[in-house]
Amino acid sequence: MAENKQAKQPKVKEPKVKKEKKGMTIKTRRSLEGIMFITPWLIGTAIFFLFPLITSIRLSFSELTSMAGFEMEWNGIENYRYLFQQSTTYIPNFLAEVKDTLIDTPITLVFSLIIAMLVNRDIKGRGFFRTVFFLPVLLGTGYVMEVLLGSEMNGVITIPSGLLQAIGASFAELVTGFLSRITTVLWKSGVQIILFLAGLQGISASLYEASRVDGATEWENFWKITLPLVSPIILLNFVYTMIDSFTDSSNKIMSDIEHCFSNGALARGASMGWFYFAFTFLVCVIVLAVMSRLTFNQGER
Repeated sequence: MAENKQAKQPKVKEPKVKKEKKGMTIKTRRSLEGIMFITPWLIGTAIFFLFPLITSIRLSFSELTSMAGFEMEWNGIENYRYLFQQSTTYIPNFLAEVKDTLIDTPITLVFSLIIAMLVNRDIKGRGFFRTVFFLPVLLGTGYVMEVLLGSEMNGVITIPSGLLQAIGASFAELVTGFLSRITTVLWKSGVQIILFLAGLQGISASLYEASRVDGATEWENFWKITLPLVSPIILLNFVYTMIDSFTDSSNKIMSDIEHCFSNGALARGASMGWFYFAFTFLVCVIVLAVMSRLTFNQGER
């Protein structure tokens, strides 16, 4: 009987433990912060730029029949066919600008990172050197630069005639091109240096102290600590430098587009601009897809 009474006793239910709701992750929070920052730009784009962009796309596939009312007649890809089959300047200028961009972008990034690491050290006159390297950004580029120097960027570096005869014209042209390119890189590295400085100052000094205790050298610190932690800044500077080079005022493609619009060839100018934009956008997407896998994100690892 005692055993039956014990068997009939109801089982005591254990209290349910409520699971605590997890908050937003760092990645989600940062994504929301980014959306909040670009919301004013999205609103402004939708209000002021969306209609002109759509009109420009239509214009690149059409022929402008009347300026009154901006009437257009659809002609398919004739404007784009003109760029590749009839224009004698667009493709050579396009390839030249792509070549210059692919050369200048890596040089600018390496130079900017080296200068940022140097001026980030505790040296005398650090503030002066930072101002000097950022001064070109304050003065401006393009037309302002031409007025200040009285010539184009390629004409900044000149070789004396006596030295020119001694070293030969071909070698002198090579040296002049190299020095002019270095001058261009120096003039356009201000923003990149500032961004790299911000990334370097965000690295905790305790990481370097711990690595030195373990016997790591400065070279090992650069490859194991500095470079991975500034990789997001490298990606940002890479995209910024490419876009800045593609849209520079001295860019021949931009000059061709401006020439078309000023002479009333709006349809051809629109087709030039949209083809150039499509190529630039494609390059940026490829760079983001490749480099995002190599970028170290502290919030995820």
